[in-house]
Order: sequence, then structure tokens, then C-alpha cells
Amino acid sequence: MALSVKKFLPHLLIIFGFIALSLAYFSPVLSGKQIFQSDIMQYIGMSKQQTDFRAETGEETYWTNSAFGGMPTYQLGALYPHNYIKKLDSVLRFLPRPADYLFLYFIGFYILLLTLKVDYKLAALGALAFGFSTYLIIILGVGHNSKAHAIAYMPLVLSGILLVFQKKYITGFLLTTVAMALELSANHYQMTYYLMLLVLILGAVYLFDAYKKKMLPHFFKSVGIMVFAVILAIGLNATNIMATQEYVKESTRGKSELTINPDGTPKTMSTGLDKEYITEYSYGFLETFNLFIPRLLGGGNGEDVGKDSEMYKFYTGIGASPIEAMREVKHTPTYWGNQPIVEAPAYVGAVVLFLFVFALFMVKGRLKWWLVGGVIMSLLLSYGKNLGFLTDFFIQYVPMYNKFRAVTSIQVILELCIPILAIFGLVRLFNDYEKDEEKLKALKFAAGITGGVAILFLLLKGSLDFVGVNDGYYRQAYGEYGQSFIDALKADRKSMFTYDTLRTLILVLLSAGGIWLFLKKKLSQNKLIVVFAVLILFDLVIVDRRYVNNDNFVSSLQVSKPYQANAADLEIMKDDGHFRVFDVASSAARASYFHNSLNGYHAAKLGRYNELFDFYIAKNNINVLNMLNTKYIIADDDKGNVFPYENAEANGNAWFISEIEKVKSANEEMLALDSLDTKHKAVTTQELPSSNFKIDSLSTILMSEYQPNYLKYNSNNIYDGFAVFSEIYYADGWNAYVDGNLQPHYRVNYVLRGMNVPKGQHTIEFKFEPQVVKTGSTIALASSILFGLLILGGVVMFLRRQEPQDSKDNISK
Repeated sequence: MALSVKKFLPHLLIIFGFIALSLAYFSPVLSGKQIFQSDIMQYIGMSKQQTDFRAETGEETYWTNSAFGGMPTYQLGALYPHNYIKKLDSVLRFLPRPADYLFLYFIGFYILLLTLKVDYKLAALGALAFGFSTYLIIILGVGHNSKAHAIAYMPLVLSGILLVFQKKYITGFLLTTVAMALELSANHYQMTYYLMLLVLILGAVYLFDAYKKKMLPHFFKSVGIMVFAVILAIGLNATNIMATQEYVKESTRGKSELTINPDGTPKTMSTGLDKEYITEYSYGFLETFNLFIPRLLGGGNGEDVGKDSEMYKFYTGIGASPIEAMREVKHTPTYWGNQPIVEAPAYVGAVVLFLFVFALFMVKGRLKWWLVGGVIMSLLLSYGKNLGFLTDFFIQYVPMYNKFRAVTSIQVILELCIPILAIFGLVRLFNDYEKDEEKLKALKFAAGITGGVAILFLLLKGSLDFVGVNDGYYRQAYGEYGQSFIDALKADRKSMFTYDTLRTLILVLLSAGGIWLFLKKKLSQNKLIVVFAVLILFDLVIVDRRYVNNDNFVSSLQVSKPYQANAADLEIMKDDGHFRVFDVASSAARASYFHNSLNGYHAAKLGRYNELFDFYIAKNNINVLNMLNTKYIIADDDKGNVFPYENAEANGNAWFISEIEKVKSANEEMLALDSLDTKHKAVTTQELPSSNFKIDSLSTILMSEYQPNYLKYNSNNIYDGFAVFSEIYYADGWNAYVDGNLQPHYRVNYVLRGMNVPKGQHTIEFKFEPQVVKTGSTIALASSILFGLLILGGVVMFLRRQEPQDSKDNISK
């Protein structure tokens, strides 16, 4: 017993150390503050209706009307029955956000290195290098929580896979299943997809190695075990995956039926996102060195250049007070790369990259090649349109690659692989596989390459122009002071370039000096680990704090209630009817927080609605706004005062029409809406029983009850009629009932619902009853039971294996 405690004590101490570091970096959480994340603010606006419904009823709605006219909540944090893996995830994330994600970074990477049989001290060092990688901190600052969540579980998935390949079949299977289930529960399939690409590289390297060593049976047995683990992990997340798969076909990620753009030009047909949209954020070739020198290209779009900057002199020189000048220099657009927006450089670390290069000369075998392969794949694909032939190939031929945007995000793979190999450089340094002469030779190469790169940039500084793609805009915006603004901006960019390049050079020399002292027996192994821990923390944390620090934290109330109702909101909320609001005074999800809005903020909107928005809503086409029952439009005047414009012409919740025009294509249906008399006519591509109807002037169809997932109407008509409802059509879940009997309904006017209503008085109900949730929940329950039994079986087998040894110990006593 004492031996077991002694064995696990170092790991426990390191875990407590990770907790302490996570809380220390995000120390404001200890005083009850929360980090203000712009994307999460938008998410709160989008999800408020479903959150309120859950709080009021104790039930879950899988549909919200608060954004984009209406959409499923599958990608808005919907809770599903029997999703037990999500409960496990909640237990693991016990720290306050975002310290919980930083802790997951640390512990996952630590377990991965232990799986690779790295000493716990070096494993802890590697965890620091991974966890404090600047990009991983930045995404926490802006609110890309699901991305951070998925990245944090990547090392655990790799740990399970490697255990299986190490012939620890039971442990590897169980860990792969849990880790993959947690990875999928994070609900960021782009990150999971990139992980899959890395696993394919790993698998190819291991297959080649197994062939050479004549161990193919073991390889394929391992693959079989992992495939079963992944299938079971999918089962544990069945509802979320199935709902997402169903929804993605109708989203902007799915195939469009339109072949024209809003301006009438032909549309490039695709089953995924447009190439321009996918590659909008593409890494530049020179930008590659941001991984090594943080502000080589100026850092981010809003850097604080300080009081000693040329920008400060510029502002005070044109009459700004010192306080005003300091306020302005905090958001200086120093980034001069080619991407539209960059919050911060994807800095991996000068020390970590030095060790990575050192490891390239020290480490041999399959570990090195799948890690290097992952780095190369990640870097090349991040270039996007700057390496068009490769990106085009992946978009056209690699399954699902065209479903994801922002190709620079794939650099998470190199941010995972580089620290692993860097730590193995130290592993090889500390063991006796190579002679000291070989280690010294590797040190010279590493120092020469990394130090040489830094020196080369210092020498080439005079040949760089430090001009950004948006500088023309700034020159024009500042009028007569435009050129002076640009001159000051370029001077500060050059200063940052010089400072950070010298900083990197010094860190390389210190790192190389530490290894040299170790090889000369003037520094012990443990002391060298401490030296590198200090250097890595100094290197990464100081850069991280430039972008995510205590200033990002605000009161918890400001986070939980990020929007305050303005005069327009308050006036609209006096109307207790069911209608929509179009906010042209602000963007994104603000209106969704208070109203059923035509606006919203989400990367995967319903595809048809997004097309309608681009064709008509964004252009304030009143005809289309009317059919969407847009009763209020929030606008602003020249002084910035907002006011609600009441649209008396809105069609209402439902209305009877006299004619349905059948057209042949989605193009015709969309174009017809521009001039269609939507109060009396409808247009569709679907086959309907009839197309002409009589309308009684006294006929009515009125909404009598409303919930996000349930709508009730009362109709009265002396003729058989056809009603159009100002609700978004979504076939996979919405069911229509007349007097309790299920009836078919149709898509009309490109996005709305319509149905035949028999004459007389009737009750019409729409219920959102997605079968995918019921089926998925059943699969998730069955998978949970099966996995529970497998865990129990694994424990029994483990105990049985211990019995002979235990008996032997008892006999010896």
C-alpha cells in the first residue's frame, strides 16, 4: 500500500500543480469574475429562448424561433436524454471556466506523454509547452470554447490508440472509447476531422513499421479494436451526431438547389462551402515564422503598442490628450499579413521549436515520422489559397474537407505534434542511445538553424516594407493625417519585429546553452528540466498575456446578461403577440436575446434561409419581410438613436391564399418572391393536390397558442382552402395536425410552410417532434449499457490477472 502511494504521489502533485497553474493564469475566476468572450456573448443571445424554456418548463425544446426566423437547437447546446458521456465531461471540467479547459490541455497531454513512456517530470514539462501554446490560449479569450474543448481531448484519444498498438488491448480499448466519446461530445467536428487526418498518418506509419517487422496480424487486430472503440464512442454520442448529420444537409454546409447568385451570376455548385469562404483565412508563407517569432508580422489586429510608441506620438501630435492617445494605442492595427482578421499569432514558442529542431537530429523511428508528417500536413494545408493546388485537391477529392472553413485552424495539429517531439529530444538527450559527440553535433545543428533564422530576419529587416493589406483604408480614413498615421504604424511594426526577433534569438541561445552545460556535466538532468520549465513559461506566458489577461474578465452578471434592452426593445416587448423583428441598427445575435429575430450569429444556418437573406432580407425587401411576419424593424437615426418601425403590412402568423404557382426550379421560386403578392399567392416547386382556391372574406386563421416547439391555430372557412404559415419549413421534425390527425404540409415561398385546410372550423397544430432525438437517445442508452458491461468485464479480467501474483505474495509471507 505504501509503495502504491509513493508511486502515484508525484502524479498527484503534478495534477495539483496543473490545477494551481490553471487558476493562477485565470486568477480573476477566484473572485467570482468571468471571462468576457465575444463568441459566447453571441451564443447567449442565440440560445436564450431555449434556455428560458428549459428553466420554465423543465423540458428541452429542439427548435428556437429567436434567430434566423427559426432553426433547430442541435448546434446551440441542446441537451439530449441518456447522454451520460456529457455528464462525465462535466465532472472533468470541475474548475471555473476557462481554467477548466487549460487544465484539460495539461492533463490530456501529460497522460499522452506518460503513455509514450516519458518520465513524469518531462511529461509535465511537455504539458506546459502544449497548454500555454498561444493559439490555445487565444481561442479561450475570444470564446471558441467548443474548439478548445475538442483540442483538449485530442491527446487522450492518441493515448488510447497508442496503448492498443502497445498491445495493452483492454486498457487501450477502454481509453480510446472514453476519449473518443469525450472528443465527439465537444461538438466541434472540424477539430475531430483534423485529428482523424493525423490518426491516418499515424496509422500509415505504423502499418509500414508492422510490415517491416512482420507484425501485420497485431496491426490489424489493433485497428479492429480501435474501430470497435470508435463505433461505441459514436453510439454514446448517437443523438448529437445523428441530429447534426440530419441538420447539416439542410444547413449552409449542405447542397444548394440554386444555381444563381443574388446578382444573377452563375453560382459554383458544391456539396459544401464555397472555396472562397473556406480559404478566406489562409496562412501566408512568411507568416509561418510567427510560430517561432511571435510578432514577426505585427501580432494581431489590435495590439497595445504603449506610450513609447510612434503611434502615441502621432495621436498627441494631432491634438489628442494623453488619456485619449493611450486609449487609441491599445488597439493599434499592427498585423501586416494577408489574413482579414488575426487576434494573435499562432506562436508555438522559440524554446519549444528549438527543442523540436534538436529532436529532428536525435529522434529516430516511427514516432518521429508520424509527428513530422502531422506537422508538414498541418502546415501545408493551413496555407489554403496560397498553396492552391493542394487545397483544391483536398476540397474536390477528400471527403468532408469542404464542410469546414478557416483552413488555418488545422495548425492545431502541428501545435500538438511539435511539443511531443520537442520533449522526446530531451528524452534522447538524457538517455545513453547516442554518444555525447552525436548529441553535441545535434545541438550545433539546432542552434545554427534556429539561431540562424532569427539572425537572417534581423539582417533582412531593411528589405521588408511592413505594409498591411488594410493600410490603404487607414490612410484614407485619417484624411490629411493618413500618411503620418501609416508612417507611425510602420515604425512600430518594425520595432516589434526587431524586439521579438532578438527575444527569440536570446531564448534560443539560452536553450542551447543549457544543453551545452548539461553535456559538459556542469548542469544536472533535474536542473536542466527546471531551466527549460522556466524558459518555456517565461517564453509562452508573457506572449499569452499580451492577448488574454485579467483585463478580459468582467463581473459574472455582465457575462450572464450581456445585452441591455434599449428603447426600441422595450417598446417592442409591450406587444405580446407572435411576430418577428428585423434589426438593421445592429448585427449578430443581439436581437435574438429579446425577440424572435431575423438576425442571428451562427456558422451553420439553414441553407435556404441564408440564401433568402442574401437575395432579399439583407436588401430590406418589404415583400419578403411581410411574408416572414416582420412586424417591427429596429433602425437608427443619424445621431445613433434606435427606434422601432412598426410594419403594418406584415402578413401575420397565417393566411389563406387563392393561388399556388408551380415552378420548375429553385431559381424560379426564389426570383418569383421579388414581386409575388404573398398575401394572396404562393409559389413552390413541390407537387400539391390543387393550385386554386376560393377565399371567403370572413375566413380566419388565428394563432391561439405559441411555444418554440408548438404552435396552435384556429381556422374558420366556408371553403376548402390553403393556408400559408409565416414559419420556417423544416421537414425533419415538424408535424402538422388538423383536429388531432396528422396531415401533410409543404414548403412554399422557398422557406415557409403551407397546408391544405378543410372547410369549417378546425384546430391546427404544429409540433416539433424530431424522430432523430428519440432514435439517437435509444442508441445512446444501449451503447452506455454495453460500455458499462465492458468496463465491468475489463475490471474482472484485471483482478483475475492480479490473483496469481497476490497468491504468490501470500505464500512467500
